[in-house]
Amino acid sequence: MEFSFPPHRIAVNMPDSGALLAEVRRRFRAQEGFALATINLDHLVKLSRDPDFRRVYAAQDLVCADGNPIVWLSKLAGKPVSLVPGSDMVVPLASLAAREEVPVALMGSTDEALSEAGAALEGRVPGLRIVSRIAPPMGFDPTGPDARRILQDIAASGARLCFVALGAPKQEQFAAFGREIAPQVGFASIGAGLDFLAGRQQRAPEWVRAIAMEWVWRMMSNPRRLAKRYFDCIVILPGQALRAWRQR
Repeated sequence: MEFSFPPHRIAVNMPDSGALLAEVRRRFRAQEGFALATINLDHLVKLSRDPDFRRVYAAQDLVCADGNPIVWLSKLAGKPVSLVPGSDMVVPLASLAAREEVPVALMGSTDEALSEAGAALEGRVPGLRIVSRIAPPMGFDPTGPDARRILQDIAASGARLCFVALGAPKQEQFAAFGREIAPQVGFASIGAGLDFLAGRQQRAPEWVRAIAMEWVWRMMSNPRRLAKRYFDCIVILPGQALRAWRQR
């Protein structure tokens, strides 16, 4: 499944969670870093409007589907992929890191949330080593001098997997920059994944996710912030469906 934003083509190249974990394991063992992005309709809206975001997204090594509309579009294109939300992959990726004896860093949110998320992760994943927790300052530039220093600190800590919870587009920008500054580290962009673990944001109930209505639940929980975002997503869906059909 590909999305075309000339001059870039962005492929969903991790079709399911099994493929993602296998590739991350291979990179751990080969001492290779990576940038992992989880594409959704909101990202497609940003990609359609922001040439810099297109460049950053094209620099991501691994891309999986974070949102049922991406899964539906992949089926329409005849190249089906499975749903792999970034927030759902935090514990599996941390478990893999523990088994492979790979130290982990947490980047984003607040000091308090990182402490709580770290404690929750360590409780769920025996043997996990969290060697760095970094909450960036207000107005953080993900490609500026502070970002360079933070990336150097992450590399110096020995971390080989960094969960990045900054929200799009900052987390993808930081991960792409990280591939330059700390190429041995894997950067996984996970949105609100750490806040979910810390209990600071509430995920939609499992039954809501099962019927693909998480977006409605989220919009109702914060309509002022999310209504326009989801409207923009709905507007681009017909055009994306037509482009997906043409990939058959």
